[in-house]
Amino acid sequence: MAALSLAPTARANARTRPHVVRGLLSVALVALLASCATVQTTGTSVAAASEPTAPVDPGRWTFESDRPAAERDGYRPPRKLAVLLPMTGNLATAAAPVRDGLLAGYYGERRSRPELAFYDTAGTASGTTAAYARAMAEGADQIVGPLGRDEVGSLFQAAPTVPVLALNRGPSAAPENAAAFSLAPEDEGDAAAQYLLARNVRNVLVLSNGDDNARRSVDALRARLAQAGGTVVGTVAIVGDTPADQTEVFRNAVTAEGGVDAVFLAIRGNQARVIAPQLSVAGLGGRPRVGTSTLTFGTGQAQEDQILDGIVFPTERWSTGAAPRALPPQASVAGELPTARGPAARLFAFGFDAWLLSGYLEHLSRNGEASIEGATGVLRVAADGNVMRQPAWATWRSGYVVPQADVGG
Repeated sequence: MAALSLAPTARANARTRPHVVRGLLSVALVALLASCATVQTTGTSVAAASEPTAPVDPGRWTFESDRPAAERDGYRPPRKLAVLLPMTGNLATAAAPVRDGLLAGYYGERRSRPELAFYDTAGTASGTTAAYARAMAEGADQIVGPLGRDEVGSLFQAAPTVPVLALNRGPSAAPENAAAFSLAPEDEGDAAAQYLLARNVRNVLVLSNGDDNARRSVDALRARLAQAGGTVVGTVAIVGDTPADQTEVFRNAVTAEGGVDAVFLAIRGNQARVIAPQLSVAGLGGRPRVGTSTLTFGTGQAQEDQILDGIVFPTERWSTGAAPRALPPQASVAGELPTARGPAARLFAFGFDAWLLSGYLEHLSRNGEASIEGATGVLRVAADGNVMRQPAWATWRSGYVVPQADVGG
């Protein structure tokens, strides 16, 4: 099982991996940009979480006690961090921006850094088992990864003996000594519900294309609404790239008992372009319309996307200009790294946050009220081991995606 180790001096023996060497040089350049860039944040912000959280079980985690003491903000990286990623196989394309984002955070960190070693999981459960075994044999005291859902399930079943930050949610809950970090649809549905509840919205009409992401985000939205006395008043199926006219269905929902306070769109952007005029005709165009990040799929032409103006969706803080410490603006990084361009930018930000979480994992896992401002959102570790993400928000204006200014209650 191939591994690539990086000492804190950033020297690596990677002569057999020229693509890795090119990546290291490019990411090192990004770190240099970070040191020269003018950013508003001068340090990583760790603050109290805005949402009540369950008490943290102190016995859930076991961290090595011989590491240097934590910094004042809670930063306490491991001595040797093993990163388990599918550098070959079907998931290698997705792993590349995650790897580069993590390396950008690593090289941008000016305080103490661990020895860093990458292990190829090949995108399989068996590859993950072998990579984990080798990482442990070579002295890792903390793990980041793996990436695939089946890989994560395999590692969770192994009952890891060192702290693990998995980069997906597995088929079962995270075991002791493990956290699961993902850009999960559940997080977006939950965040959308909180966004609407903060605006005193209680009756929500759901539009869903029925795919797995939509189902998971809608389930989370419904659960969060129910906790606060809200409800999903109806679900309208939006099928195909040119969905059928639903204007009458929308009108009936508006005039039904209780009415509709807002619309949740768990659909793609090209579908939303067809549906948005129908919502306006039915009298819903002026009410809050909030969707998932899949609203950006099939968009990108301002002239066509103007019809989406005013629809709000969750996004990464990095893409809205809220650059975390040690990470330059997205446009600057994209100019140097292909893995930070287009849809891959989301995974690049995810990788950066994986590095950030690795340094604050002990602090966050033992303090359920603490959160950290990352590239993908404001992050905290829940009592069940899931990393919860409060995203940034964006909307369309004149067909262009812009940050949503009013994100408070």
